[in-house]
Amino acid sequence: MRNRSLPLFLAGALLPLSVNGQTVDFMTQVKPLIEGTCIHCHGAEKQEGEYRMDTMAAAFAGGENYPDEVIIPKDADGSAVYWMTAEPHDSADIMPPKKPLTVEQQEILKVWITEGAVWPEGVVLEEKPRMDFKINVLPLLSRGGPFKAEEQMMLRLWVEQGAVWPADMKLGGSDSAADAGPADNLELVKQIRENILATSTEKTEAEMKDYTGTITKTGVKFDMVAIKGGEFMMGSPADEVGRKEDEGPQHKVKVNPFWMGKFEVTWNMYEPFMITGVARNKDGSPENIPDGAEPVDIVSSPTTPYTEMSFGMGTDGYPAICMTEHAASKFCQWLSAQTGHYYRLPTEAEWEYACRAGTTGPYSCPPEQLADFAVLDPDEVRVGYEKVGTKKPNPWGLHDMHGNVMEWVLDQYLADGYAGRDGKVTENPLAIPTSLYPRVARGGSWYDPAEELRSARRLFSDENWKVQDPQLPKSIWYHTDAHWLGFRIVRPLEVPEAEQMDLLWNMGRIGG
Repeated sequence: MRNRSLPLFLAGALLPLSVNGQTVDFMTQVKPLIEGTCIHCHGAEKQEGEYRMDTMAAAFAGGENYPDEVIIPKDADGSAVYWMTAEPHDSADIMPPKKPLTVEQQEILKVWITEGAVWPEGVVLEEKPRMDFKINVLPLLSRGGPFKAEEQMMLRLWVEQGAVWPADMKLGGSDSAADAGPADNLELVKQIRENILATSTEKTEAEMKDYTGTITKTGVKFDMVAIKGGEFMMGSPADEVGRKEDEGPQHKVKVNPFWMGKFEVTWNMYEPFMITGVARNKDGSPENIPDGAEPVDIVSSPTTPYTEMSFGMGTDGYPAICMTEHAASKFCQWLSAQTGHYYRLPTEAEWEYACRAGTTGPYSCPPEQLADFAVLDPDEVRVGYEKVGTKKPNPWGLHDMHGNVMEWVLDQYLADGYAGRDGKVTENPLAIPTSLYPRVARGGSWYDPAEELRSARRLFSDENWKVQDPQLPKSIWYHTDAHWLGFRIVRPLEVPEAEQMDLLWNMGRIGG
């Protein structure tokens, strides 16, 4: 299993690496930091104190006004490259003298040296402009995207250099829309529900049919598959290859009928929700909501991302990625507000029921044929997802239930969540979240080997999925390092009360 705590790619380059808050990677953390803060004075063109540090040999050799051993592997306190950055700001020895490093940047150097000061052979450092938050970054984040190529580069350099964000700096309006008037609240949900009741004509399972829906705002179409209600064995048997303890005990579950997206939600569907051109508070509510605004225009949407969120893997026809569970649920509300049908994320039970599609083995296809049905990575060489629907569907006509991107479900992850369910039929189970982490994702992804794609496999969210998120506190909308995470939608036949709809559309912030 590939380690999900390690970030993947940022527009083709490795992202900063941080495992358990300790391990520091030279190429993704140390190199960008030194290039942005040191090479201007200690590079090939200029060597203050006759000290040069653009090559390993020069950096370890020292200079006229520096100790002979400026970098002593495993001795950070004795290494001038570290201790001089940690001097008091009024010290004559502090480096760099005009713009000292933050404590977090100092810590990167300290941990790197403590762990042996590994410098890959042949790597030469080049001067890069040092990004200043107030000068270079604040104007961009305040204005919002989309960003030009040179602006994306500035944001990327800022992230690589440690994403320094002044502690007293806050963008946007308040964290909630407290002003009187229209707001994204229960009253809005009641309006959306009334429209749903007037529009959704199907009342019985017999009336359910597959259909193609249209997103009113954009004209983008999406396909929904009718799933009859029924019972199935949830979890995996004790002898299933690759089985994890949290997949048992295997137990019988009954689910009510619903429609499910034939494909994962694509960028074509999701991006107009993510990038709206509307000034927003940090909670995604519009800064200004005029009287008479349509419900769809009041629903909270993501703040503008600071970089291109497909990370170069493709958008047209490809699955949307990197959203939080909250963002996925609010998309469902946004979609419901304009289509007249009630959409939400699936429960863990609904997802597995649909994935199995009446089968009982580890996959909904013969294991030896898995590559025909799933986008996966058995050899740890794949570097991105594929367009939705490029592989064969499962027996119920659903594509990419195994692989391509992992999919959010509504449930809190509980390692012993199935305990007490055996010996009886559990109806429509849902573990209502009480904390932000961990939550459940299903299906495995392009980043995973076959055993992670099994129908019963349960994966859970982690704070490391936001390692490179520069915001303080972290964004409620983006998992910047989950390049293998997406979602698909369901539409239950039964429309719940407004209070239940409001709860399920907003559970992504519970405990946050």
